[in-house]
Amino acid sequence: MAEKGKVAKASASVRWRKRLRFMRTRARELRMITKALISTKHPVLVHIIPMRRCNLDCGYCNEYDDVSKPVPLEEMKCRLDLLADMGTSIITISGGEPLMHPELEEVIRHIRKRGMIAGMITNGFLLSKERIRSLNDAGLEHLQISIDNVTPDEVSKKSLKTLDSRLEWLAEYAVFQVNINSVLGSGVKNPDDALTIAHRAVALGFTSTVGIIHDHNGQLKPLDDEQIKIFEEIMILGKRSYSRFNDFQHNVARAKEHTWRCRSGSRYLYICEDGLVHWCSQQRGYPGIPLAQYTPEMRHHEYLTDKFCGPRCTVSCVQQIAILDNWRDPQTKKPMPMPPPPVSGDLVQIGTGRNTN
Repeated sequence: MAEKGKVAKASASVRWRKRLRFMRTRARELRMITKALISTKHPVLVHIIPMRRCNLDCGYCNEYDDVSKPVPLEEMKCRLDLLADMGTSIITISGGEPLMHPELEEVIRHIRKRGMIAGMITNGFLLSKERIRSLNDAGLEHLQISIDNVTPDEVSKKSLKTLDSRLEWLAEYAVFQVNINSVLGSGVKNPDDALTIAHRAVALGFTSTVGIIHDHNGQLKPLDDEQIKIFEEIMILGKRSYSRFNDFQHNVARAKEHTWRCRSGSRYLYICEDGLVHWCSQQRGYPGIPLAQYTPEMRHHEYLTDKFCGPRCTVSCVQQIAILDNWRDPQTKKPMPMPPPPVSGDLVQIGTGRNTN
């Protein structure tokens, strides 16, 4: 790990490009918010999976395998075109590990070509100076890395020790925005690690957020007093993050049920590697409809559907999108009575109560 206080310095050219991309992205985000407040008929955020395979096998993760092939580029472009035609504002590429996709930069370029904001969630292990420059050129606007501990253990190798050199490269070469997510909660051996990670992220010029890990039953478990103190300090450090605009994470930290209107299946979509639409990564299997067959009427139904898993949900990105609509359109419908088509992999079926981040 880097020496304490050591901070990578970006060149004047990188700093200028970063400021320019930041301003352009912020302007597009403001247009996105305005559009979302005016109309509820389009998705705001879509998570799309180009690669289910991952180079790691973190003990808590249910979103990867070690055999899947990448989704072909032309199929990815087709799916992105369908989403763009729906009016989608933001595409976040996830996985698995998206950096394993051999044509990832072309996927990003197509997102930008279709006028959508391009983000990505990665474990960061496959980043290099050359790859960061390639992502710059492709037009990536947001990147998030979740770091679980300071030193690797038997549960997770996503540690500050193993990733700090990549973080320095990002600080030195990336012109896109970088967020570092640390974790607290069940199974975390050293809560102070989250604070160390958050301080390192801010020192490098990144934003910082914190996630709450569920217990072994996939349910919320309140943080203890020490963890709450750490959580609150990280939230203050993350004041530049959108997470500051709601109390969702504060409820999760205290295992409080929260009242909100989940708009998954409508304003938020999760598109798996098979091209099927799901509520989110933790409720895969419903509605399980191919994206090409997912009609505006279906999206409207899900917009008005009361989600049974909402009160104890820990999926913060879905809740943040819901802020745009929590004040309007009460949800009175129930999930559509349709069996999902078979999909590959070990999927989490709706109704299991597994509802994690």
